[in-house]
Amino acid sequence: MRRFKTIIVEDEPSPRKELEWLVERTPQLEHAGTADSVEAARELIIARQPDLLLLDIQLKDGTAFDLLHHFPNPAFRIIFITAFGHHAIRAIRFGALDYLLKPLCHEEFSQAAERLQEQELAYQQRLELAREMALPGKPADPDDRICIPSVDSLHMIRLGDIVHLAGDGAYTSITLHPGKKITASRPLKHYESLLPPEQFIRPHQSWIVNRSRIAKYLKSGFLVMDDQSEIPVATRKRDLIIQLLSTYR
Repeated sequence: MRRFKTIIVEDEPSPRKELEWLVERTPQLEHAGTADSVEAARELIIARQPDLLLLDIQLKDGTAFDLLHHFPNPAFRIIFITAFGHHAIRAIRFGALDYLLKPLCHEEFSQAAERLQEQELAYQQRLELAREMALPGKPADPDDRICIPSVDSLHMIRLGDIVHLAGDGAYTSITLHPGKKITASRPLKHYESLLPPEQFIRPHQSWIVNRSRIAKYLKSGFLVMDDQSEIPVATRKRDLIIQLLSTYR
């Protein structure tokens, strides 16, 4: 089993000590040092050449993405550490990168360590995607990409290519132009919080649609998409959907 030389980057004393405790008790990991700021982490990474960063997003002198600016093509992997609700978590989800929420869950930490053994393709591409999405005030763009995890792979797709998403319990079926389908291993609610609301709307509890791919609205209560699929609109949402479509040009 490969062991990952691990640097902890965390400026809060309590989670920093907990991370050190977890690393020392995780067979896949080897503690190679701890830093509490962007500058200290930069120097430690250069000196120790780690395989893995356990990286807090908000540090006392900057952010995780400020640190990564110094390492445009890092050889190390990253597990982000964040408080729930932090704006950068959306960027991390877009790239389908690993992250842990505070307060730390020991079982989730172990699962993240296990996933390090997987040989995932295009990691640099996913990291770059997260960097792009973390830019302050970045507007949504149909050419933006999102990393969709399915049961056995990761898919990098354009937002503009998504026609609609259908929820099925813990999974989501995503239909792309021109007809490809992906079954994502995340519930529909995950994508509702992730996709830009100015581009995607949820007309029904089981569906999310791309506004730009709506061909027409039927008075019978269905949206017809540009692939001719018909998506139901919940009765209570019909007035809202009509209003949104009338203002979307």
